[in-house]
Amino acid sequence: MSSKGSKTLRTKLCDMLDIEYPIILAGMGGVAGPTLTAAVSNAGGLGVLGAAGLSADQLRDWIRKTKELTDKPFGVDLLLPKIDLPPMSGKLSISELRAFLPAEDLAFVDKLKKEIGIPDVEIPEYDVWSDFLSGGKTLIDVIMEERVAVFASGLGNPESIVPRAHAQGMKVIGLVGNVKNARRVAEARADIIVAQGHEAGGHTGRIGTMALVPQVIDAVHPLPVVAAGGVGDGRGLVASLAMGAWGVWVGSAFLLAHESSIDAPKDWITNLGVDTYALEPWEIENWKEGIIAATEEDTRVTRIYTGKTARFLSNKFIEAWDKAGGKALPMPLQTLLICEAELGLRKARMTEYMAWFAGQIVGMLKERKSAKQIVDDMVEEAIVILKEKLPAEVKAED
Repeated sequence: MSSKGSKTLRTKLCDMLDIEYPIILAGMGGVAGPTLTAAVSNAGGLGVLGAAGLSADQLRDWIRKTKELTDKPFGVDLLLPKIDLPPMSGKLSISELRAFLPAEDLAFVDKLKKEIGIPDVEIPEYDVWSDFLSGGKTLIDVIMEERVAVFASGLGNPESIVPRAHAQGMKVIGLVGNVKNARRVAEARADIIVAQGHEAGGHTGRIGTMALVPQVIDAVHPLPVVAAGGVGDGRGLVASLAMGAWGVWVGSAFLLAHESSIDAPKDWITNLGVDTYALEPWEIENWKEGIIAATEEDTRVTRIYTGKTARFLSNKFIEAWDKAGGKALPMPLQTLLICEAELGLRKARMTEYMAWFAGQIVGMLKERKSAKQIVDDMVEEAIVILKEKLPAEVKAED
């Protein structure tokens, strides 16, 4: 591979975000910690911290650690879903929140646990839910106080954050899965729209990337659009640029980065923690090996983990849930409903039943690399396609 300094691949997105290459790390909760985020920014892309599940203090620590690891711009991603729950105030424990769950759904999960053989565990009290249910207000305060370069809403409309962010020169990214929400986020004056197709891992919509991206571009022009979903190499990057996107938002390809998933706060791990993002080394290893072993058909979209459609590697828990006729509650009740079962699976290390986010590109992810190598390989392949392969293979004249 050629050295970083000899490569040029720039779009207007690079100028807008003060980055070298039009590649943005998806702000994957628990995966995109300070080490991975800084590594992507140092490699020339835009690293984005995945703040979902963090407390305000933990987020502040992550931002400051990232600043110690890079002097390049980086962002923070939060989930801002609309939730339908009665008004709540103060710090809320898991046990208090579970009082909102229907008895029949609790009974369903208990029965399924017994059939599978999932051991009972005690759910630790966890006050991060107060931040989540308040729309992440305290987390947003931290992001503003720490003056990060970019705010991204991986789920939901960032409308309430835009004026405050713009007042201090912060760029705002909104992720969407259809044209209707793209227009809504554009009207909210977000700076960049990420159009994420059905192929993507994590929370995802129903429309394929190649169908979605051009329609979003047409709907929000002249606002810049970044493509996501099924992009993991230089081919996907070039295809996205050809559709009119200014760059790409990349998640699954970075799951195999050496730096991914290694920054979980230690207090999440204690007594198994309640947040499934708090991965221990054996879990990270299992996730990465599962990706390497997977084909393009080995992922499933389901609502059973969060209440919203999300793509995971296929597993036996999804199969058992569907076979038993389980339904999904709205976010965040569904997460509360199954958190005890998930902790039991972790305690017993029942890896064939555990949940791992991943997109459909897993079939071509077969090698662990550094984040820098992932960025460099993507950029170099894109340059070869643009400078050599396309001119040699495609003839175009007026």
